[in-house]
Amino acid sequence: MSDRQRIAIVVGTRPEAIKLAPVIHELQRKRWARPVLVTTGQHGPVVHETLACFGLRAQVELTLPPGAHSVSELTAGLLSGLGKGLSTPAAQAVVVQGDTSSALAGAMAGFFSAIPVVHVEAGLRSGDLRSPFPEEAHRRMIAEVSDLHLAPTRAARRNLRAQGVPAGRIVVTGNTVIDAVFSASRRPSVQRDPTLHRIERTSAPLVLVTAHRRENWGAPIRRIGAAVATLSRQYPEVGFVVAAHMNPLVRNAIEDCLRGRPNVHLPGPIPYDTFARLLARSVLAITDSGGIQEEAAAFGLPVLVTRDNTERTEGIDFGLARLVGTQESEIVAAAEKEFAREGALSGDAERPFPPRNPYGDGRAARRCADACGWLLGKRPKPSELPEEP
Repeated sequence: MSDRQRIAIVVGTRPEAIKLAPVIHELQRKRWARPVLVTTGQHGPVVHETLACFGLRAQVELTLPPGAHSVSELTAGLLSGLGKGLSTPAAQAVVVQGDTSSALAGAMAGFFSAIPVVHVEAGLRSGDLRSPFPEEAHRRMIAEVSDLHLAPTRAARRNLRAQGVPAGRIVVTGNTVIDAVFSASRRPSVQRDPTLHRIERTSAPLVLVTAHRRENWGAPIRRIGAAVATLSRQYPEVGFVVAAHMNPLVRNAIEDCLRGRPNVHLPGPIPYDTFARLLARSVLAITDSGGIQEEAAAFGLPVLVTRDNTERTEGIDFGLARLVGTQESEIVAAAEKEFAREGALSGDAERPFPPRNPYGDGRAARRCADACGWLLGKRPKPSELPEEP
């Protein structure tokens, strides 16, 4: 045990739990590694519930100070807690994922403690520092203090090189969410929630809807909800499943205009394995989530992205996703176009699946774990995600 390298894995939000769970499992299989899961409390109990879906639990649980609501207060509280959490006992490396406040604080805490920082899902860029806010700024700052950049795609590597990151510190791994969503979608349904049980058993075509991004708070989310309400009236044979956000203000903004619609399902937060199964059988996703753009690609599922730009440009390039903004008329028109495709609502339409999923091949977590070993001098540099044919 003394030869094992203590690797702190920082998880603050549900997406981080999903995307880092496969990496933790791979590190647990390595004789040289001792992964220590550190939860920050940013998303509260839902993180522990999501980790439980993957058979994981935290070894270190931090709590946020009360009243940490603004981005600056949240980041300050996270940085203070993680500074202590990473040093007792000292970690040999710290792994952060994505672009959250927890990821930024974890990277800064590692840097300030002279601990090598590994950034999973490095190199995503929208090109607009204030959109998405504050995630785009977080990504750029994390890159400045990271020692190893695990890029999900070659486009992400190009972004890192443009920022001045040395090529020798970048490994193209694919995105670990592909590993996670495939694993979760294959689990048998053991559904205790009666609402989710009914949704899983329905034979109606499903559209999965989410809305949560900070730049969409307020009027944009209400317009997304209005668009879904219009579509539900136009297509009574379609079921619209609105996956709720934890923040009640965000949740209410989209749900208020949808309550009482017979073909709109408002089940509240959805466990990840159930979510993955629903995604696999849906005919369309309407979302502002970056992660869902990637997860949908695993199943060749068309996505309408309710944003003005996206850092997941590969889905756009491959025709898997379309940017539609947040205007009701634009969302409705784009959905109508998808539904008009032959067989779209019967499940018989040919999905626009690319020759190779641009976000990965389901082996990203293994490459991430091997890259950590390379950083710590325990194994050779791993092979990268194969080139597109």
